Amino acid sequence: MKTGFIIILCLLYEVSSAQTLKLQDILDSIQLSYPSLKMYDAEIQSLDAAAKGARSWMSPQVSTGLWMVPYNVNLWKRDGAGNTGMGQYMISAEQMFPNKKLNDANEAYMKAMSSVEKENKQATLNELFAAAKNNYYEWIIIERKLSVLSEGGKLLQFMITNAETRYKNGLGKISAYYKAKASQGDIENMRVEFENEIVQKKIAINTLMNRDKLIDFSVDTNYAMSDYSSTVFDSSLFYASRSDLKAIDKNIALTYLQQNVEKANQKPQFGVRYDHMFGFGGFPMQYTLMGMMKVPINWSTRMNKANIESLKWKAESLENQKVSIANEYSGMAYQMQQNIITKKKQIALFEKNIIPALRKNYESMLLGYEQNTEELFELYDAWETLNNMQLEYLDQLQQLLSMQTDLEKLQEIK
Repeated sequence: MKTGFIIILCLLYEVSSAQTLKLQDILDSIQLSYPSLKMYDAEIQSLDAAAKGARSWMSPQVSTGLWMVPYNVNLWKRDGAGNTGMGQYMISAEQMFPNKKLNDANEAYMKAMSSVEKENKQATLNELFAAAKNNYYEWIIIERKLSVLSEGGKLLQFMITNAETRYKNGLGKISAYYKAKASQGDIENMRVEFENEIVQKKIAINTLMNRDKLIDFSVDTNYAMSDYSSTVFDSSLFYASRSDLKAIDKNIALTYLQQNVEKANQKPQFGVRYDHMFGFGGFPMQYTLMGMMKVPINWSTRMNKANIESLKWKAESLENQKVSIANEYSGMAYQMQQNIITKKKQIALFEKNIIPALRKNYESMLLGYEQNTEELFELYDAWETLNNMQLEYLDQLQQLLSMQTDLEKLQEIK
């Protein structure tokens, strides 16, 4: 007895500990935990770390060896007449100095590279948010459908029980009894299907939150409908909100920065070279100190000029791509806006006209059945029509929420 009490307490604790999550909690968790977002963070850190080396100098070049040494080894030594030997051993070092304009251009380019990945991360996050919203809203609608089924099951049970009693007492026909029994099984079948869909939504949301896929939780069944009927969907709206368009802007900026690097590569570069020689056979030590300059003459800068021209056309291509995508988004948004307006009108008809009228029809049939002025099949038909229309209404509501999610995804609204 004591063991059973403990088990009951554990089950009650497990049920009570199932967390109820709001949509915002789920979105915040996705933003913090989803693996691909961490991948973007690592890539951004990698690019920023690489940018720290943009102003580094070229490696010095060191060489050593024999310098102007005769093949005849005897000539290396001082001779009897006091003449010094011939040949030297040389140590040489060479260093090119960094071009300040090239370093400035290279640093600006490398520091800007991570900006594209930052916008790509936001674009991916927008996709994840849309997936979470769709699963969340579909779960809410399924919960409401289960409530409709539960109410319908109770009404069917009442009809079945009442029909059995009347038939036994010879007061009623059995004609609609079996249809009601079949519908009872159909409702149970739909319930099993909906409960499985809830499990699927739960797994999908847990996956997006990057946690154990089987963690139990419920959703807050409250939701808000936004009004976008007066929103103007011009290109400037999407330039300001869409991360993929911002990423194209960053790529355009990178193209111009890369052009600056190519232009700076056409500037002269300077360096210094120092050679020190140890003479053989009393020959005095010597040195050379020379300044160097890499001169960008015509044939050596052809590649730079070609790259600059190529990057100019690349920037123009990206600009046209951005305009084209924004134009496409604008058209899609206006289509969605009109679809949402139409769907809201349809749902209003369900809420104000269709569902109330069918409910009154059912209630009047129920009253007539209780007063023996209506038959069971008429009551069943009224219930079936009401039940199907309530489920159809919820399907319409789910479509509306899906449309709203798609429009918010297009505007990149969290």
